[in-house]
Amino acid sequence: MAAPSHVETPAGPSRSRSASRRRRRVLGLLGCLVGLVAVTILSVAIGSREVSLEEILRAFFDPSATGLAEEAVRARVPRTVLGLLVGAALGLSGAIMQGVTRNPLADPGILGVNTGASLFVVTGIAFFGMTTVTDYIWLALAGAAASAVFVYTVGSLGRGGATPLKLALAGAATTAALSSLVSAIVLPRVDALQVFRFWQIGGIGGATWDAMGTVLPFLAVGAALSLFSARSLDALALGDELATGLGGRIKTARAVAALGGVLLCGAATAVAGPIGFIGLVVPHFARMLVGSDYRWILPYSVGFGGLLLLLADVVGRVVTRPSDIEVGIITALIGAPVFIAVVRRQKLKEL
Repeated sequence: MAAPSHVETPAGPSRSRSASRRRRRVLGLLGCLVGLVAVTILSVAIGSREVSLEEILRAFFDPSATGLAEEAVRARVPRTVLGLLVGAALGLSGAIMQGVTRNPLADPGILGVNTGASLFVVTGIAFFGMTTVTDYIWLALAGAAASAVFVYTVGSLGRGGATPLKLALAGAATTAALSSLVSAIVLPRVDALQVFRFWQIGGIGGATWDAMGTVLPFLAVGAALSLFSARSLDALALGDELATGLGGRIKTARAVAALGGVLLCGAATAVAGPIGFIGLVVPHFARMLVGSDYRWILPYSVGFGGLLLLLADVVGRVVTRPSDIEVGIITALIGAPVFIAVVRRQKLKEL
């Protein structure tokens, strides 16, 4: 009598689903790249003077072309590059903060990080005469870090530790308090108010290569730390106890990821002012497309952050042409309804 053969459960369907999911995610990133190219072309083409694709190509590949159209294109290039950098930084920073705090409402603006950077910058403007991005960068980073630590510490007090609700409340209270301090410092000083009010709105219209060169190392280090933390954020999403049981170093992982997020937010805020809601909207959109895997959420947040901010900047140039609406105002108009929708979704109490 022949021995019964061993029957194994086929792994084909599971492997096929995994390959299909990976293919969709890669296609999504390629779609984001196409969108970035399209909005980049729009950014260099649209302004107080519209230019054609031929004039854009001539501006890039023909140094001898010095017409008004070509010069307009070249003048818009720094603004476009800065929009991509700042949007990517804020999108990635928002995703990191949501992962570190396991709070779907986490965002550099909502958690008071932007306001902390603003307070330190306005202090430097009012009392130390600082006026350049090189001066702002260290102040913005220090303010962002101090505010993040304060909000997390306050939100961790009491039973249950740092819950999403307590962090959101602590961030809102801190933002209100720091905003009052900013107003108290600026309003009596007209000279400081003139400098600060343009920076405070949040915009990329004054982009320069020197300013970008100043903040680029901080953005690069912050991005590296953040992307390196993808697996740690997946572990943190399981909860501290389970992550610790699986051998994760929770405090170290959270500190490294948070440092990356603060560097990104502080550097972006120093060069462009406190632009809100990019860090809230983009990670939620990425999560809708790729699920809860931070190895995919983070790259998606980088791409769609740059895409959304640059698109908002283009919209701001179009609606009141020939003048501009600063991008911080446009992103607030976009982000406020999304924030309300997120709050109303009860199933997003935590990640």
